[in-house]
Amino acid sequence: MNTPMDPWLTRLDAQLPELLELRRHLHAHPELSGEEHQTAALVAGELRQHGWQVREGVGRTGVVADLGPSEGPRVGLRVDMDALPVEERTGLAYASRRQGVMHACGHDLHTCIGLGVARLLAAESPLPCGVRLLFQPAEELAQGARWMRDDGALEGLSALYGVHVFPSLAVGTIGVRSGSLTAAAGELEIEVIGEGGHGARPHQSVDAIWIAARVVTGLQEAISRRLDALHPVVVSFGRIEGGKAFNVIADRVRLLGTLRCLDCDLHGRLPAWIEDTVQAICSSFGATATVSYRCIAPPVHNHSGLTDLLERCAIEQIGRAQVQRLEHPSLGAEDFAELVQELPGSMFRLGVAGPDGCAPLHNGRFLPDEASLGVGIRVLTSTLLAWMNAPIPAEAP
Repeated sequence: MNTPMDPWLTRLDAQLPELLELRRHLHAHPELSGEEHQTAALVAGELRQHGWQVREGVGRTGVVADLGPSEGPRVGLRVDMDALPVEERTGLAYASRRQGVMHACGHDLHTCIGLGVARLLAAESPLPCGVRLLFQPAEELAQGARWMRDDGALEGLSALYGVHVFPSLAVGTIGVRSGSLTAAAGELEIEVIGEGGHGARPHQSVDAIWIAARVVTGLQEAISRRLDALHPVVVSFGRIEGGKAFNVIADRVRLLGTLRCLDCDLHGRLPAWIEDTVQAICSSFGATATVSYRCIAPPVHNHSGLTDLLERCAIEQIGRAQVQRLEHPSLGAEDFAELVQELPGSMFRLGVAGPDGCAPLHNGRFLPDEASLGVGIRVLTSTLLAWMNAPIPAEAP
């Protein structure tokens, strides 16, 4: 496809082999949330090498880089860097060298997309206005965005773009959506408190394990029967702790889970509803409970003007058929939402499924097609250049 940006597309073709090697290096050396020291050092060195003004330690282990005029409008790109506590099972030659830690959410790809954009924009200098890259830590804890925001990473920005890999889309395609892209998310902790006893005489005790099981199933049943099905709510428990011996009735069980919801008003009412539901279940069997809830991320809301611009640029770069409008938002969460509470922003989905598909995010067999790297760089570079040549006026998100 012939476009006015053929010169930087030629440069991208020349840069891709090195960027792919960088991605594989990052994949082999993943770092957990808040521990991205080596990743951040690599990123900062790469950016300085290509002429960016770099600040390290923004949001603890984050990196911020600026290019172009310091006055006037400025557009930003945010990518995340952290890995997950997941054991890799891909069998790759460049698989994680850290046992129990893996880039199972594609943040290694995101980081290298950001570095690819950095190289191409540096070659376009002088730029018509400023651009800032945010390499964010601790997305998986839903804390890194706040850390960077509190350290001033958004100061002077007029707009912000983001990207996330998407195993449900084929490589070579992207998904765009205005308005709600992801759900509000919260972290749920429940402790069921019963009365211990001998395993041979459960009738003389209050079995916290049995009651905790009723809490898990009871919440799911209550969601389907007491909440409006047109406003979806998902509660998933990822950890259960309780008991000390095979023949002792447990007196305490701790449940850790996550809650997702698209309706912000309903999300605000859910903590009290969960408290009432859990207490009712526990009290009916003679137990008590403590329930705590922490909101970890609001929904990502994509600005329509910024999303339209990205869609137009993507169509120019990869073709109309490769740009899909997503019909529904995701119940996944993204702390990019924290950043676009304060300024207009837009995030798109990057297809990573190869001919044999792609395992889900957060799975030990997650294996994105590396051809997606070039697609992400093309779409974002063209979008940022288009914005810089005709800035979209800032407005409240």
